Amino acid sequence: MTTEGRKIVAGLFVSLDGVAEAPEEWHFPYLDKEMGAAVAQMQSEADTLLMGRLTYETFASTWPNRTGPMAAALNGIRKLVASTTLTEAEWNNTTVIDGDVVAFLKDLKQQPGGNINLSGSISLTRTLLEAGLLDELRLMVHPIVLGTGKRLFTEDASRVPLRLTSSATFATGVLDLTYQPA
Repeated sequence: MTTEGRKIVAGLFVSLDGVAEAPEEWHFPYLDKEMGAAVAQMQSEADTLLMGRLTYETFASTWPNRTGPMAAALNGIRKLVASTTLTEAEWNNTTVIDGDVVAFLKDLKQQPGGNINLSGSISLTRTLLEAGLLDELRLMVHPIVLGTGKRLFTEDASRVPLRLTSSATFATGVLDLTYQPA
């Protein structure tokens, strides 16, 4: 943990054609120990999990009923949900951000603590990237073309220069790419 400000780190599973929607439908054939270790490392550096409403609803319907190290980590970590429609959250240790998400997260980044991991949440990732609040964008690019689905970046996305800070190729063909603002 640091007292010099926290980092917001977005981690997304993405297809080769940029689709990040519903990875639970296409991601699992590529999940192996190597990818699991990379995800676990990212989790170990965080003390807060940030999600949009749709990701929250998916996670909250799944993880409270599971056991094992990943379930324990997700069920125990502090969770924040950015939503304009959700008013309360039932999953333990979860708070719904009330009001301006960007202002809330600017303040939170200045407080002591570990990383704030943003999982999935395509729209929220875009918002924080455009607002200059995202410190790292970690993409696990899967060697599959889906053709349809919500893409991380749309044709009308704002220009945001990034620089590649690390990369790895897993045996499954997944690229693990980490970007920071340029």
